[in-house]
Amino acid sequence: MKPRTRSAPSRKAGTPAGTPSKASAKPARTNKTKVAVVEPGERLQKVMARSGLGSRREIEQWITDGRVTVDRAPVQLGQRVRIGQEVALDGRQVRITATRPTIPQVFVLNKPAGTVCTRRDPERRPTAFELLPAAERNRLIAVGRLDFNTMGLLLFTDDGELAHRLMHPRYGIMREYAVRIFGEVDDAIVTRLGLGVEIDGERLAFDSVERQPGTGANAWFTCRLLTGRNREVRRLWESQGCTVSRLLRVKFGTVQLPRRLPVGRCEALSDAARTELYQAVNLDPAREAAPAVVPARGRRR
Repeated sequence: MKPRTRSAPSRKAGTPAGTPSKASAKPARTNKTKVAVVEPGERLQKVMARSGLGSRREIEQWITDGRVTVDRAPVQLGQRVRIGQEVALDGRQVRITATRPTIPQVFVLNKPAGTVCTRRDPERRPTAFELLPAAERNRLIAVGRLDFNTMGLLLFTDDGELAHRLMHPRYGIMREYAVRIFGEVDDAIVTRLGLGVEIDGERLAFDSVERQPGTGANAWFTCRLLTGRNREVRRLWESQGCTVSRLLRVKFGTVQLPRRLPVGRCEALSDAARTELYQAVNLDPAREAAPAVVPARGRRR
């Protein structure tokens, strides 16, 4: 019995002689080193905001003003950044590093009158940041602002995306104020403030205005707004010839000003209150916080 032999693969009709078949066309395997795919990175303003350098809106303005560079070159809005690139703010280098998921911090401050909401004041007036824990204040962002003489609830966080969403009108976060007006306020004024009035070319209105019970020379009102324009509460009342003798923010989104919190003191939100705040802006507090920007060694931020 003759041993079986493999026959050569037949060529298809019309295939020229010497043309390799599909089987023989495959290149031989080689032990090549795999090249890792470099991710395109994340938008620079989001990375810097998440690190606590400022809110996303502030950082976008810094980029527009030319204050931020990557690898010593000017950047544009929307530019992406990766670990290993050199990022600088006002010529001072900050370093990008991969970080593990961290639990973000949110503080509530009972702001006193006579303080500003900037980190530093050229007139050397007291700032709200000076009332925060010294170990945390450099990484915290103020969620909106209250003017010099306005008291009450002011939020701070080290999560730039949370701050951005809480301040952005798209997320519909309500602000609630207790307002004391000197003198009598008739119902016609309250109606106009609810319907809207023209002020400096803008149409402004409270989302709701409620008169609180009481007697005396002053009247108290609860006013609610979905926007956070500069001095909006005062401007609305002043447009009707009314004098605001006291203004206090008592609620921001899901966070109520704690009655037990003394003026000038701050406290961290509880886990439950923080989770509720994140849910209000459809954000996961346990999302991965990488990459983040931290100060480079040997350099001041």
